[in-house]
Amino acid sequence: MFTYALTRLPAKTYPEGITTADLGKPNMDLTIQQHQAYCQALSETGGHVISLPAAPDFPDSVFVEDAAVVTKDFAVITRPGAESRRGEIQLIEPALQPYFDQIFHITAPGTLDGGDICQAEKHFFIGISERTNPEGAKQLANILQQNNYTSSEVNIQSAGGLLHLKSGLAYLGENTMLLDEHLAEHPSFSQYRKLIVPSNETYAGNCLRFNDVVFAPKGFPKTENIIRQAGFKIVVLDTSEYRKMDGGLSCLSLRW
Repeated sequence: MFTYALTRLPAKTYPEGITTADLGKPNMDLTIQQHQAYCQALSETGGHVISLPAAPDFPDSVFVEDAAVVTKDFAVITRPGAESRRGEIQLIEPALQPYFDQIFHITAPGTLDGGDICQAEKHFFIGISERTNPEGAKQLANILQQNNYTSSEVNIQSAGGLLHLKSGLAYLGENTMLLDEHLAEHPSFSQYRKLIVPSNETYAGNCLRFNDVVFAPKGFPKTENIIRQAGFKIVVLDTSEYRKMDGGLSCLSLRW
């Protein structure tokens, strides 16, 4: 069970952020409405939502997941792969300090985005991507080992254009992985029950299990049905304005 979810309000500069999507500029009124619905949905599971103020100097800062990796025991401040996002870590660390006695840091030349890190119980999958390099992955693996967690690397650089590992992977609990078809046969996931995202619904690979609910993005009925038939309680949330900026459900919070 998660106790906390840390979020950050979208800034008025949000449409100026980094994106590879060709879906147009986000509508700010709708962006804010969707963020409010997201926070409300998390709180309805019993989690306490911490809402940080908007940070206009960092248009991508609503995607707080990339700036840190958190467990119930400690936090790791990352070093984002996009240089324009590195200042975000100076904002996220003070917000986490009241909750964690131990805070570690990824240092140069390592780069690491939280969106490349998937925790499955006591094991962490670390994606090697355009944003997370082998040195950043090695540093995180060492921190995890020191704290009695295991880890393994998953190189996604040729995995169908996934930006982050969690763009195409979600651990749903109960030994179940939701996987993009490009990751389905990766040996790292052979021991899990695998739910495969249909090829025409790849965005839906970024779902989020928070307490007893699996949150899924609106507009992907095949994936929604797969999750429901697997026995999970599912709630669908509209993330259209975050998809325009390469973001998804997990990107919008840090959870512990």
